[in-house]
Amino acid sequence: MLDSTRDFFDTLAKVLIRCWLLGSLLLLFSFVVLMMTGEIIDDIHGRMFGVTPHELDLIIYCGMGLHKLCVNVFFLFPWLAIRWVLR
Repeated sequence: MLDSTRDFFDTLAKVLIRCWLLGSLLLLFSFVVLMMTGEIIDDIHGRMFGVTPHELDLIIYCGMGLHKLCVNVFFLFPWLAIRWVLR
């Protein structure tokens, strides 16, 4: 493999792992905020949109699951593939 190509993929891998880390930290932060302010969020959104606390929790957790899936598919798996090829 050419040195310039190797350098490019090494830099790309560094960017991808940082994006994965930031995405995971955002997910962790949103989980902590949800656990600390769950009742407040239920009250505010229940009045705004007319959803029950159960429905709101379902929407939030599905969104968090989608976020986790996207972060892993678009950042972690390509990083792993690049690291694997560069070895």
